[in-house]
Amino acid sequence: MTREPVHSANDGSTQRICVGIIVGAHGVRGLVKVKSFTATPEDLGAYGPLTDLSGSRVFDLDITGRAKGSILCRIEGVNDRSAVDALKGQKLYVNRDALPCPDHEEEFYHSDLLGLPIFFPDGTKVGTVGALYDFGAGDVLEIRGDTGGAAMIPFTRETVPIVDIASGRIVVNPVPSLLEAPVGPAVDSQAPPSRGKKKPPIRDNESVIRTDEWPDEDWH
Repeated sequence: MTREPVHSANDGSTQRICVGIIVGAHGVRGLVKVKSFTATPEDLGAYGPLTDLSGSRVFDLDITGRAKGSILCRIEGVNDRSAVDALKGQKLYVNRDALPCPDHEEEFYHSDLLGLPIFFPDGTKVGTVGALYDFGAGDVLEIRGDTGGAAMIPFTRETVPIVDIASGRIVVNPVPSLLEAPVGPAVDSQAPPSRGKKKPPIRDNESVIRTDEWPDEDWH
């Protein structure tokens, strides 16, 4: 069973949640392409005013349609391509308390999962949540080790049986070849090859002085 994390991002602020990002212009008349992180892309503006991280600048969006991987909208005061280009990469935020609670127990906000400690069923600490990704075949949980390294596992009920937001912990099952031990730095078991010029071996007859090769006459 696949879990359904509600897409959002968190830039370290508990008060504001990133729900979208301006990715570029569509045409030359000020139409804006926005990547929405909400479960339904068109709901981007449904949770109140969209602002920058500080909350000082407000973006009034009028959604007009969809394009591949993004929604199309107009932003008040942005009337040409140059104005849109100046906003490229701008993240759009809403207040955290404006977001609705997930519809059922199998939904989670990405921002609520980031940084949570992860354990095996026996209580062994595995790492912490680094990120969640969707590569098209279901969500993937990235686990970051406390001392470095990372691992990725499917974010399914079979693999991740417990997500306890209230207690701030996640329990995962070991996954053969993907996650069999706590995450740590990658270790290279093979010594790197020598880059120096290899010297030829010394033959036995070159390792000693052969006295029978000295001339018979005396040397003065």
